[in-house]
Amino acid sequence: MTRFTSVALLRNREFAALAGTAFARSQAYSTILIALALYADLFGTSGFVEGLFGATFAFVQLLIVLPLGRRVDTGNAKRYLLAGFLINVCVFVGFTLASTAAHVVLVRMLQGLGASILWITGAAIVGEISPDEQQGRWLGSYNQFASISSLAGDLVGGYLLYAYGFTATYVVLSAITLGTFVLVFAFLRDNPGGRKDPEEAGGAETFRSLLALPMLRALVGFRFVFSFGKMAVILFLPIYARTSFGISAFAIGWIMAGGKLTKALTQGFVGNLTDRHGHKHYFVATGAILYGIGTAAIPLAGYVEGRIGSVAVTVHGSTQTLGGAFVALFCAYSLLGIADSVRLPASMSLFVDEGERYNSVASAMSLRSISWKVGQVTGPILVGTTMDFISTEAGFFLAAGFILVATSAFVITAHRAHATRVASEVPSPGD
Repeated sequence: MTRFTSVALLRNREFAALAGTAFARSQAYSTILIALALYADLFGTSGFVEGLFGATFAFVQLLIVLPLGRRVDTGNAKRYLLAGFLINVCVFVGFTLASTAAHVVLVRMLQGLGASILWITGAAIVGEISPDEQQGRWLGSYNQFASISSLAGDLVGGYLLYAYGFTATYVVLSAITLGTFVLVFAFLRDNPGGRKDPEEAGGAETFRSLLALPMLRALVGFRFVFSFGKMAVILFLPIYARTSFGISAFAIGWIMAGGKLTKALTQGFVGNLTDRHGHKHYFVATGAILYGIGTAAIPLAGYVEGRIGSVAVTVHGSTQTLGGAFVALFCAYSLLGIADSVRLPASMSLFVDEGERYNSVASAMSLRSISWKVGQVTGPILVGTTMDFISTEAGFFLAAGFILVATSAFVITAHRAHATRVASEVPSPGD
């Protein structure tokens, strides 16, 4: 019955509103990733410029995550959530007006602001209001709805881009975002965070205290290196499909849907497993290993293209031929989805656990986010430049290498951190 636990949580009106937040945010994110592949093809961009599509998005988030975490810890998180929705609507208007690659880069900066507000605030609120004994369930289910939304963005967004172009797609995304704004405004309690004194929350001392925790340091270091590889994959896989094999936006959506479907179906279940079995750092490491394998498999698309019989699919009066590259990319991205479903609930739960030790969940989430952003800024540019000067395949192998290094280091540091914490919790003979 665990597959139905996420749906059952929708009876809680606050969780339903927050699930809507995850839905709107993730659908927009995944649809725009497909749109970026179309922009890259339309404007004939280099790997470096394509890297900027991801780097500028992350750079703005890098600037905002720490002060935002402090605001969420001390202020009215609901207001920040509502502001994030309105910023995203402005993003869709900006993409509608974009006519050059430079315009796309600028709008991606604004998107980084809106997405960061929705992600950090939404995840922190879920961690704050969820019952202690069901935290993994709530966080896993929250991510599960985000994955379902990403799936909708891949399929519906990819189809809208393929059949109706940019403007109609952004109109639909705006309508969904405004609808979720209404849900949050109506159902989410006022001031769902803000439990800590402003003099104590989110300042340098809070972050130093959090980073003094061995497990949190292990997680931050892992995400810093892992992000170099993963964000390059997320950005360049759709572009690779479009520019190297001419795969349509609709078919790219199906490729990405493979990963989102496996993540949506399994993430809530894995969240329950982490609650029951503990040892969450093992789940993080296992998921990372699977992600590295999936990343290294992406370049196989070039090898199997032409070696597997193609299939002609007619959509909206146009025929698209899907060959070996489509199959290889679909399978690789499906494996990446399974990897994320193993890793994400445990990773988020560990950050919440560590943050609760200082009553600073949002600040812990900010550290979680900022550790990702440095790699997200530099990773796509480094991998894109490698693709320019060596080959596209070399870029993906480089990304897999970053993931391997991150996982190896995490296995060592997290094991030590877990052993230290267990030892500190063992009562002395005199207790």
